[in-house]
Amino acid sequence: MEGKLRYGSVVLWLVIVALITSCSSSGPPDPKSAVISFFGAMEKDDKAALAHLLDLPELMKTINEDYALQTDSPRVFTNPIDVLEDLTGEGLTKKRWFSLQRIIGTTEVMGESATVEVTFVDKDSSRGYRTKFGLHIKNGKWRIYSFKTFQEAAGP
Repeated sequence: MEGKLRYGSVVLWLVIVALITSCSSSGPPDPKSAVISFFGAMEKDDKAALAHLLDLPELMKTINEDYALQTDSPRVFTNPIDVLEDLTGEGLTKKRWFSLQRIIGTTEVMGESATVEVTFVDKDSSRGYRTKFGLHIKNGKWRIYSFKTFQEAAGP
């Protein structure tokens, strides 16, 4: 009888652990993790990973502002491959963003959309560019659809 009780306790314990694990892993990870993964994919020039982290059709709709920073006029991308090439290798955005210190700040989640503040700091000119990456849940994962620059600040 004691052996059956022990076996039943072990089975119950395993069921509880499985339930806890499935509940904690349901849903997408937090948006900040997606932004961190995005910068990691950029660093590795991993276009496939970037394609899974970005909502490329939505990102391409941004025509009034160039997310590369420090540009006089916005660039318009005509296809997703151009965006991926801009974010990898010798792409203008990758070169500019990786020449600056990147600080990932606060996250604000509003249902199935979120913003993650990212500040790019040019230490040489004491200038910072505050951005809010826009994310939304698409196919069960956080996808970046916007790199909105909302403040440029000169240093002291």
